[in-house]
Amino acid sequence: MTESKDEQRNGRRRARAASPRGSSLRKTGRAKRSADADDARRIALVVAAAALDKKALAVEILDVVGKVDYADFLVLMTGRSNRHVDSLAQSIEEACAKEKTRALSVEGSSSGSWVLIDFGDVVVHVFQEEARGLYDIEGLWLDAKRLPVPGQNP
Repeated sequence: MTESKDEQRNGRRRARAASPRGSSLRKTGRAKRSADADDARRIALVVAAAALDKKALAVEILDVVGKVDYADFLVLMTGRSNRHVDSLAQSIEEACAKEKTRALSVEGSSSGSWVLIDFGDVVVHVFQEEARGLYDIEGLWLDAKRLPVPGQNP
């Protein structure tokens, strides 16, 4: 038995009316945001671990979810010299590549006093001590939560 086009349309309308369209879309969006934030948190921890393996100093992970629209986490660290800053940046990129995450952009590697690596939801700042004090990014985000960095002495 075949339905007429009007019967098919009416059946679809009834099915749509019976489904809670808005709430399922909101739940799906919320679940996706939560999964994205969990993935960003995982990448931030991978970055911190890679930095600590290369003897980075003062590694901090700032949770800026809902505070900025360009990232969920900022990872800050200090290197002892130009070579150390470059080595940290390279090690971080390699560790994230193993996790199938590639940097969208890397800036400042030629100067060596501050390298910025953009992984999308995670932005990494690798400073020399003088540059870190000058730009004081931690001071800009005093209200941001800090994630504990595994393997770092408090």
